[in-house]
Amino acid sequence: MGAAPFQPPMEGLDLYQGIICVNKPADFTSFDVVAKLRGICKQKKIGHGGTLDPMATGVLPVFLGRCTRACDIVPIQDKAYRATVRLGLVTDTQDTTGRVLEETAPQVTRSQLEEVLASFRGEMDQLPPMYSAVKVNGVRLYKLARKGDEVERPTRRITVYRLELEEFDQENQTFAIQVHCSKGTYIRTLCHDIGRALGCGAAMDTLIRTQAMGFSLEECYSFSEIQQAADEGRLAGLLQPVERVFLSYPAVELDGEQTKKILNGARLDLERLPPLAGETVRVRSHTGRFLGLARPDRETGELVVVKLLAGEDDQ
Repeated sequence: MGAAPFQPPMEGLDLYQGIICVNKPADFTSFDVVAKLRGICKQKKIGHGGTLDPMATGVLPVFLGRCTRACDIVPIQDKAYRATVRLGLVTDTQDTTGRVLEETAPQVTRSQLEEVLASFRGEMDQLPPMYSAVKVNGVRLYKLARKGDEVERPTRRITVYRLELEEFDQENQTFAIQVHCSKGTYIRTLCHDIGRALGCGAAMDTLIRTQAMGFSLEECYSFSEIQQAADEGRLAGLLQPVERVFLSYPAVELDGEQTKKILNGARLDLERLPPLAGETVRVRSHTGRFLGLARPDRETGELVVVKLLAGEDDQ
């Protein structure tokens, strides 16, 4: 069963409910985007679905209202990017905005680059950059990096599902890549490591996130488009239903009494429900509204709520 069409907030409620995909502009942090949308939407309950560096642009899903509860449980966590890279340059931030540490005049060929790129496909350990939001001993690494400190930090296991060379300019020693990767992958670190494997260094020049949480760049809106929609009273029409990010889970539909019970936090008897497949299910009301996620507890024979994303008006 597909996601129900988005329903705008009821009259009298000042909260929008759903997801709006923002095409994040350069020089904005993800938190800047949230702050901007709070002003446009006139509501405080807003959260983003995946940090982007200030220099990066592209897909940033933003959750509104009760849907902010879903930010940390979305099952689709892989992402896709397009990055441009400059060979022969090493910086402290691993991109061209940082302080230059090394600069050379490399003569890398396309075949050499293709060979190295092939070695970066699949699972690998990646060392998070010092200029990152990763915490070590409770302190963000970028705060230490700004003071000139470098500390040991654990590597992360990542997966690069797809890494393709899109463009290569041998004369200027620059190239563009398309990357499809797992959550937690730092693209500028990937570029840095590719340069190190080539023996000449590399720094990321631009980064566009083209896909996140199943949303594409074509589904995103600029700030000006969102502001205009708000001014014209049609902002709700830009929102995606939060259920969309959970469509990989099977759905179970409840009757009216079961809907009331689960919204009040009660557990439901599995014997009174259709057979459930999977460890997590989407729960929908008898009217077709998405209520949240639950898991069947086979030992107790009950359906246990994982996260409610609905309110009393969804009964």
